Amino acid sequence: MRAPRPDSRTDLLQILKATLATGVAWVVAAHVLELQQAFLAPWLALLTVHATVYRTVWRGSQAVLASGLGLVVSYVAVQLLGYDLVATPALVVSVLVGLLLARAFLARDEGVAVATTALFVITAGYGSHQAAEEMMLSHRFLDTLVGVATGLLVNLLVAPPLDDRVVDSATSDVTRRLGQLLVRMADDLRGDVDEGVSQEWLEATRDLDDSLDRAQQHLAFTRESRWANPLRHRSRRTADPDHAEAVIYRLEDGIAQARAVARIVHESVVAAEEWDPEFRRRWTDVLERVGQRVADPGRDTGGAPGLDDLVHDLSVADLPDRRWPLYGALITALDNVAGIADDVARLSGAAGWETA
Repeated sequence: MRAPRPDSRTDLLQILKATLATGVAWVVAAHVLELQQAFLAPWLALLTVHATVYRTVWRGSQAVLASGLGLVVSYVAVQLLGYDLVATPALVVSVLVGLLLARAFLARDEGVAVATTALFVITAGYGSHQAAEEMMLSHRFLDTLVGVATGLLVNLLVAPPLDDRVVDSATSDVTRRLGQLLVRMADDLRGDVDEGVSQEWLEATRDLDDSLDRAQQHLAFTRESRWANPLRHRSRRTADPDHAEAVIYRLEDGIAQARAVARIVHESVVAAEEWDPEFRRRWTDVLERVGQRVADPGRDTGGAPGLDDLVHDLSVADLPDRRWPLYGALITALDNVAGIADDVARLSGAAGWETA
């Protein structure tokens, strides 16, 4: 039975914590404080439990500020326009001002709460006496505070969300798939390669780019999840953001170089260029070894890839001059990939080429 993925565990934990925060907020607002609009507290608690403590504090603070502004807007509108004409003027003006403030509001994520708060207060208080209206205003604000505070405390105290090494898992997946692509390219080059095959290589590099973009998003989450998180110093699951960033940078270069190899071969196929058989055999062997090294940094691939020997032997070989730009471009791109493979291996704790 496979263990759940780290990001799936994080999502499940957040669901459970949001449920807990909702229940606690309802009990506090309805049964402990006996607030008139107790339903607002669990609603805000549910919306406050975000993926990180930082996001919870930031969005929760916005919700409190937006609700406070909404209360002020509704109170001023009612005092100036009253509840005449079934409260329509006060309601319309409050929503209009609230939406305008939401657009200009610093906390845009929760800015619309200015209008919704004013809407709730005016419609719920229609027909009430002034004393009841003022009490409803205070209860509405207390509901907001209870909901936000409950969501924050639950998210902070009950297994605060941490990265769970999601970024490490994402970069490892990209590294493995990049190596597999290089090995696949070597296997294909031992047979007949047409435009369709080389185009598939290019598409595969684009897929790797997309996956690496997601890894960068995981890295941003990793950094954010460490903010104000009591687990960040004692959890063994915490990834090192700087280390992950270094791996991502090298993988970006590796994917770009793999795409360069694929494009060179693609253009050569389109131009129907004939490769020297000996060059093709030896260069393809090196490509396979480099791919194996990338896919599994700890694997013993027999030392350095042998590009220097290939260049030396070709320099004294009687090859057609018109093919040297092609061979030189292929060797340069593969040499860059080999260097990147060495860097990724070292970052993964494996030995370099010279000691592998």
